[in-house]
Amino acid sequence: MNKKQDTRVLGMDQHDLNIFMKRYGIVFVMLGMFVILMFASPNFLKTNNLINILVSVSINGVLALGMVFVITAGGIDLSVGAMLALASTTIGVVLNLTGNNLLACLAAILICGLLGFVNGVLVAKFNMFPFVVTLASQLVIRGLGFVISGGYSFALANPKFSQIGLGKLFPLMPYPVIILLVVFMISYILLHWTKFGRYVYAVGGNINAATASGVNIFWTRTMTFVISGIFAGIAGILMTAKINAAQPNIGVGYETDAIAACVIGGASFAGGVSTIPGTLVGIVIIGLIYNGMNLIGIESYYQTIVKGLLIIGAVMLDMTINKKRG
Repeated sequence: MNKKQDTRVLGMDQHDLNIFMKRYGIVFVMLGMFVILMFASPNFLKTNNLINILVSVSINGVLALGMVFVITAGGIDLSVGAMLALASTTIGVVLNLTGNNLLACLAAILICGLLGFVNGVLVAKFNMFPFVVTLASQLVIRGLGFVISGGYSFALANPKFSQIGLGKLFPLMPYPVIILLVVFMISYILLHWTKFGRYVYAVGGNINAATASGVNIFWTRTMTFVISGIFAGIAGILMTAKINAAQPNIGVGYETDAIAACVIGGASFAGGVSTIPGTLVGIVIIGLIYNGMNLIGIESYYQTIVKGLLIIGAVMLDMTINKKRG
């Protein structure tokens, strides 16, 4: 058997195997975690626990589904956690003034979308580094949240608003899970079935080639930040409804989980590589880490260590595959 034959596994050569593992390896990781937790804790497979996992990841899942657009286009958005907090305070203020739940939700989504547009313009028009832009805007946005709220948390004027985060459509279908699935489907259609999605991949893969092909770089990159902002507003709605209060200090560090879900799910920091299903699997894996360690009785600070190691492993895998592909 020659060397070329040695590299074939189940009819695939090394290149095909690399692609297969890039696309589906993370699914096997998730399934492996399911099996391990199933034997580690008898309570893991209970219906209520599985639903609780989905509810617990719904907020970060919505953030991650917005983040993946930005990362795919070669950027990063560190301001989504602060936008979530600003959305919360906006909801509180609008509810106090009008008592209208729909108007409060629309106001939160609109202001976060506009802030995402500002981030996108600074990156796409002025060629500023996304890391620097969103790090700075994170401070500005969180400061705005404290200014609007006066630095205090306050209860919502309309108690029915909490049903968005705590209610259920059916006995086993909480609204946050339904919203996450709707956002997932919209994201999948946008990124995988539309011309805009192809432009996002093109810009992230090779911006010079995309420009030569006639892709509008400015609007493509800007709209990825707008989408990230809109989804941050939706996440803010879920969070505010869940805690039944408007708080300017929530969402700290949430951008980390969003970025982790994208990277664990196969997105490349170099841009041009990602999948929406992979991002969802990534956020579920993070949820399994938190839930599994809680069930086993492991202290919470170990969860952060494991999450960090997963990110490092995912990035190393991405670098290895890209190197072999090159």
